[in-house]
Amino acid sequence: MTRVLVPQLAEPPARPIGGAVLALAGQTMGTTWSVKLVAPPTANADALTAMAQRELDGVVREMSPWEPLSDLSRYNRAAAGRWIALPPAFAQVLRCALEVAEATDGAFDPTLGALVDLWGFGPRPFSGSPPPADAAARARDAAGWRRLTLDGDSLFQPGGLRLDLNGVAKGFAVDQVAAALDRAGARSYLIEVGGELRGTGAKPDGQPWWVELERPPTANDGLRTLVALHGLSVATSGDYRRFFEHDGRRYAHTLDPATAAPVANPTVSVTVLDESCMRADAYATALTVMAPDAALAFADAHGLAAMILARGPTGLEERLSPALSAMLDA
Repeated sequence: MTRVLVPQLAEPPARPIGGAVLALAGQTMGTTWSVKLVAPPTANADALTAMAQRELDGVVREMSPWEPLSDLSRYNRAAAGRWIALPPAFAQVLRCALEVAEATDGAFDPTLGALVDLWGFGPRPFSGSPPPADAAARARDAAGWRRLTLDGDSLFQPGGLRLDLNGVAKGFAVDQVAAALDRAGARSYLIEVGGELRGTGAKPDGQPWWVELERPPTANDGLRTLVALHGLSVATSGDYRRFFEHDGRRYAHTLDPATAAPVANPTVSVTVLDESCMRADAYATALTVMAPDAALAFADAHGLAAMILARGPTGLEERLSPALSAMLDA
């Protein structure tokens, strides 16, 4: 069975006149990226590829914990009591992260860098087993988004606070590539970075950019959901993307700030649709931390278009927020 989601638009996207569809691709953030676009008249594929790669490299240079010289790593090493000047893009991402942290009462927390390392999902070598409970508790106590003080583009280091923006930076990278394509005159494109997507406009045949929403590998219900991406982004957080197994138990990469451990609720994946891929990315992470019913209630209260898949007594159970269900009725 195939379902179709169509965003409610004031008017349909204009059909581009002529123009070939170019396909661009590369690597970033330990994954791949791709762009399909209806080429502007003077477009050059090599130049557009280099432009997109520059945007992605800039996000890595500023916000990657795997880069010792990144601005994020520099902040994490800073001594207590120092103010660190952030690049404007970094500050923009952090402001979004703090807004989502406040809205979700800390279900999304950008200060879990030490915990991420302890659990083997960061740049430090991993022991192969869960960390001692006391070490995890100490890392949790040293974290906390409320300890962050951002004044303009300057961030205060209170001491021992370590940022991790992996739950929001990839979505921001998608938005940055979109902004660069807009500046280059592109009006119809589909961007994908490690499974996060953003699209706008129509293809030369008048069709929108159709993409299939990601479902867990264990899903065997044959259900497919297609969405027409026009001015819309998609981000998915799933417990099958990164994990390790120890003593017969699987530990996924999304951490619950309240328990200082990987999320243990029945949620398997959360997909969020939003105009901003950065916001979709952050909220997909936050809703994964919440229990499925609480995540659905939050999405309803905040108008988020979300699909929540969770393990139930009879298999995979699906919850659609009202904002997403409305697209089915369009």
